[in-house]
Amino acid sequence: MPTWLVTGGAGFIGGNFVLDAVTRQGVRVVNLDALTYAGNPDTLAPLADDPNHVFVHGDIGDADLVAGLLAEHRPDAVVNFAAESHVDRSIDGPAAFVQTNVVGTLNLLEKSRDYWKSLDEAGQAAFRFLHVSTDEVYGSLGATGKFTEHTPFAPNSPYSASKAASDHLVRAFHHTYGLPVVTTNCSNNYGPYQFPEKLIPLVIAKALAGEPLPVYGDGLNVRDWLFVGDHCAAIARVLEAGRPGETYNVGGDAERPNIEVVKTICALLDERRPLADGRTRESLITYVKDRPGHDRRYAIDASKLQGELGWAPTVTFEQGMAQTVDWYLAHQPWVQRVLDGSYRLERIGGAE
Repeated sequence: MPTWLVTGGAGFIGGNFVLDAVTRQGVRVVNLDALTYAGNPDTLAPLADDPNHVFVHGDIGDADLVAGLLAEHRPDAVVNFAAESHVDRSIDGPAAFVQTNVVGTLNLLEKSRDYWKSLDEAGQAAFRFLHVSTDEVYGSLGATGKFTEHTPFAPNSPYSASKAASDHLVRAFHHTYGLPVVTTNCSNNYGPYQFPEKLIPLVIAKALAGEPLPVYGDGLNVRDWLFVGDHCAAIARVLEAGRPGETYNVGGDAERPNIEVVKTICALLDERRPLADGRTRESLITYVKDRPGHDRRYAIDASKLQGELGWAPTVTFEQGMAQTVDWYLAHQPWVQRVLDGSYRLERIGGAE
């Protein structure tokens, strides 16, 4: 049975990844998470009695803790999801993003390098450090074109700048020390267990309550939407067969303007939970002042991942949105528990 050290495994993408790895792939997971506002133990409740899930409350920046976990559990791979990830919050407070995404990742790399060097030749050859990153490091696209793995970095927010820095560090540890790293840069994820500050769960929550649905600017900022289950499958495939030192873009092949995403949610909820007063939820849409530095369009070219490793998204945007809305409707107690008083559905402006 392989053992993976997964960081940030109580968050949205990390939590989905851990649940799948333990229950379906038969992997033993040591799950290190700082349990910041976006990390929720409730997500991991299905693994409460599973001996193959070891949860550790701690920070990737804690050098002694990370070194101790590597020495004790001897993982075959480190998968780094741990990150501050919300653009709005990075505008308000960039320092926390640098501390976790840059300094924390550096510590994880240093301790993983030291551990990797302690392995025998076969262990070193098999070991992988997989760094999960974002398409936002590439900046903003015009009306045409897609991000490839060779697109120059041009981050436009403190969040994306901190992730770009961590990507560079990961690459440098491969070229400088030989650490067998792989990096994935993904488009916008959505699906179960996403914290309600992000566009889709935020709109679902507000629309259920019959509240105004704030949309940044003209609502025509475009994102490529990736169902979280497809993303987790891509990460597992890269971990299994990705070439050390390489980067793989992961996209859902589902470009949509933000306003179309919001309208899709409105229509799905109108079908499932009509408002008592008969209004359509589209009538709740309110355009608000745009977010500072708001990238106009992202689009991912995932052909390298598809061609080399045979991965492709399996969930269409329409299927994924319906599944996501149904999940949130069925898991309102989870939503209420994660909204512990520190977050009240506020944003700098509106959606995304």
